[in-house]
Amino acid sequence: MLSLSKHEDEEPAMSPAPQFQSEFLRTFAARGAYYQCSADADLDALMGRERVTGYIGFDATAPSLHVGHALQIMTLRRMQQAGHRPIVLIGGGTTKVGDPSFRNEARPLLGDEQIDANKAAIRKTFERFVTFGDGPSDAIMVDNADWLDRLEYIPFLREIGRHFSINRMLAMESVKAKVENDLPFSFLEFNYSIMQAYDFVELYRRYGCRLQSSGSDQWGNIVSGIELGRRVENQQFFALTTPLLTTSSGAKMGKTAAGAVWLNPDMCSPYDYWQFWRNTEDGDVGRFLRLFTEISEDEIARLEKLQGAELNDAKKVLANAATALAHGEDAARAAGETARRAFEEGVMAEGLPTITATLPDGILNLAVAAGLAASNSEARKLIANNGLKLNDAPVSDPRLTVDASALNGDGVLKLSSGKKKHVLVKPA
Repeated sequence: MLSLSKHEDEEPAMSPAPQFQSEFLRTFAARGAYYQCSADADLDALMGRERVTGYIGFDATAPSLHVGHALQIMTLRRMQQAGHRPIVLIGGGTTKVGDPSFRNEARPLLGDEQIDANKAAIRKTFERFVTFGDGPSDAIMVDNADWLDRLEYIPFLREIGRHFSINRMLAMESVKAKVENDLPFSFLEFNYSIMQAYDFVELYRRYGCRLQSSGSDQWGNIVSGIELGRRVENQQFFALTTPLLTTSSGAKMGKTAAGAVWLNPDMCSPYDYWQFWRNTEDGDVGRFLRLFTEISEDEIARLEKLQGAELNDAKKVLANAATALAHGEDAARAAGETARRAFEEGVMAEGLPTITATLPDGILNLAVAAGLAASNSEARKLIANNGLKLNDAPVSDPRLTVDASALNGDGVLKLSSGKKKHVLVKPA
């Protein structure tokens, strides 16, 4: 059975980054992405002498990834830039099970049609960050449904399941938290860790993959794959994790009042994406420049020394660079210009996010529909704090009904949250 040390399955504490010699690990650590590695020296030596194939898995639970995935995507990009081969593993199979790690509720079960649609949309995101092809360091995208859907239950239990100790699986932090708090935890979800471990072995058999990277919350699952690979393939596999990011104020990275910051432009416009980075907290600017852009260290060192109003220039650099990676240079320039016109000139600039609404409608409903508040109660608080504007005029009455008389000469109205978020509303 899998034999893990007492705390090997738990999320580890962040380790000081070693002095790496290989290009990828040296850059990875220098940019602040390093959290933990299962065998630093061995992986460093391996990546210094040969091309390594490594993967990161992404379940297809939505038609887009979000900013919370951006660090993992950048990891694959930097891996490829250093001459190694990245694998984007789409969890078409594991999505049907759902990762229970550190979740209070089970993920909703999706049908094959929805999963396939999500996979197709997610691939478009990756095409901006990595180069797919048949070359030695070209990225490949694979779907674990290709092997998980074809497993025969009894042979799988005999070949793979026998290596897993129920006692050890119950002791994993992600599982123990559910059991101790009497949270729902189905047998279906219980199999997720075994499937993820098997993915690692299968990718080694098919592509010679020996490295798995992810956020530090996946440490236990990755280590299970490492040990399974040692047992069934007599091969050393490696784990490399990134920190779980929070902002300087302690908020979860990538979350806003309106919800997740999606990478798909159909779910989050390039303008809104640009604004997310532009609104970075002062204390995070240097860190986010290192993690989420390819701006040189010398330039980052200069930018993070800026103070006061000048620091806004650094935030614009961050917004431009991050948006260019996700949506292209043209989209980044357009978003920046739209923001400049909206904020500096106070005009209803073309390119602002636009929604359609049936008028008349209450101001609270419109604020929620525009993504300026997550609920009517939040919209009320926004109004109470003088944070909501209609056509640049503060809204004071949460009972306000907005009708066609509020439309400007272009037939739209502008809703604003503070000075930074603007949305145009067109009548249906």
